[in-house]
Amino acid sequence: MTISIGIIGGSGVYDPSILDEVEEREVGTQWGAVKVKIGSYKGKKIAFMARHGEDHSVPPHLVNYRANIMALKQLGVKSIFATAAVGSLNKGMQPGDFVFIDQFIDFTKSRPQTFVEDGVVHLDLTEPYCPELRAILGKCARKLDLSYHARGNYVCAEGPRFETPAEVRMFAKLGGDLAGMTSVPEVILAREAQMCYAAIAMVTNFGAGISANKLSHQEVLDIMNENVEKLRSLIMLAVESTGDERACQCQEPPEIL
Repeated sequence: MTISIGIIGGSGVYDPSILDEVEEREVGTQWGAVKVKIGSYKGKKIAFMARHGEDHSVPPHLVNYRANIMALKQLGVKSIFATAAVGSLNKGMQPGDFVFIDQFIDFTKSRPQTFVEDGVVHLDLTEPYCPELRAILGKCARKLDLSYHARGNYVCAEGPRFETPAEVRMFAKLGGDLAGMTSVPEVILAREAQMCYAAIAMVTNFGAGISANKLSHQEVLDIMNENVEKLRSLIMLAVESTGDERACQCQEPPEIL
């Protein structure tokens, strides 16, 4: 049975208990070895990966994004659902809400963003997040009666620190809705590898200067824990609703010079 769907668990999502008959596999890639858990759900084989490690020991700026995405590619994955804990820059997107991101602004500084090391790749990112997977997520969220937003602009900061109030104000003025630390280069590499990719962002707090409280990682985990069952239900309904056929342009090969 082919493994066509991958799940990348972000902060607060480390356990593939949503899957049956789970086995751990180490996948070797040109950029390093990656541990992936393979399981099944309603007759489908699923690959699960904890982005930060099962003990959340890998900070966002040190995640081996190339190895992670290539490992899923080598397993045969065609569609990726990735979770992300985010801070809100938009008062209309409140803690506990889901957001199915459609655009990003990149403020990372030190992360390799391509697999191509011998040549130049020109990648069209007019629609960086797969519109078909995002549509599936929207339908599933409505069916589950979840509070969600069908689109949102994700600002990716380098981390691992939280953003300053001045940065939050700047990001909002640039049109950002959410701030996070992991979607870039993950989404870029997935597109370069010709895989459909959708991010399920969970708003865990308002950004610094908007929030009335001092920011903490515990606050992020608390909101994730409160909503983890909703998140699992959303992911698994989306997995169940996702087929292998796609009419989007995500799986078209990039232009390499």
